[in-house]
Amino acid sequence: MRLAAIATALLLAQAAPSPAQAEGRVGISVQLPGVSINLGMPSQPELVLIPGLPVYYAPQVQANYFFYDGLYWVFQGDGWYFSSWFGGPWYAVSPYEVPDFILRVPVRYFHSRPVFFRDWRAEAPPRWGDYWGRDWRSRRDGWDRWDRRHPPAAAPLPSYQRRFPEGRYPDNDRQQRAIRGVNDAYRPHDDRSRLVIERERALQQAEQRRQLERAREQQVQQRAQQRREIERAHEQRVERRSEQRTQHRVAPREPGFRPTPPMTDKGGGYRPSAPRPGGERRDGGGDRHGR
Repeated sequence: MRLAAIATALLLAQAAPSPAQAEGRVGISVQLPGVSINLGMPSQPELVLIPGLPVYYAPQVQANYFFYDGLYWVFQGDGWYFSSWFGGPWYAVSPYEVPDFILRVPVRYFHSRPVFFRDWRAEAPPRWGDYWGRDWRSRRDGWDRWDRRHPPAAAPLPSYQRRFPEGRYPDNDRQQRAIRGVNDAYRPHDDRSRLVIERERALQQAEQRRQLERAREQQVQQRAQQRREIERAHEQRVERRSEQRTQHRVAPREPGFRPTPPMTDKGGGYRPSAPRPGGERRDGGGDRHGR
């Protein structure tokens, strides 16, 4: 029952970008699904190899923080999270997909131990089978058995990440991949490490598709808004012109003003004409000699 609940929570965490993916950055509180880890790292932390294992731990970090086979790992609450960069973003991993050597880390190297670690031996790995149940034990049989005299070689540390402390830390997955592609030629040897890297790449591509879709939707909305603004401006111009024509036709008159009708000769009316030089008038009031 516990493992089913954990698996459901991990699926929900991967279906939508978790706060860890949005805020999992250097020197801040890394928000994982339902919990919070204050890593307090302004830069890549010091990493020390655990005796007898190809796994590093961070002595100065007050968290369950490890490095194995080219990936960083954090255990918090009921689950494991991984990242290719020391400050995230972090991605949830199913208990079935965690590499064996991460599960073999002794309890003493967990700096933020859960309550259920309380009675377990500090020099032995956590009893994951007891905690995650019978189905997990049957599918991960042999995780706690290996040749302790000849462990595999540890992966080289990505020391190039020291050049990217807080303030220079790459802000997105694309920048991180580009920097890794130039500086990091290591490829994981563990099958489960390769599996989770493929999962990380798939999640990043899905997030990029979502960002592109959001960008397209924003462009469509912006264009629609621009069309509405253009139409509104055109309507306002039409309204102003209509008001101007109305005001021109019906000009305001002074109080008491009475317009004088024009004088015409139509219908027997009288319309004086302008006098000619010499005093002659052509208004019909005399003969051609002026009489």
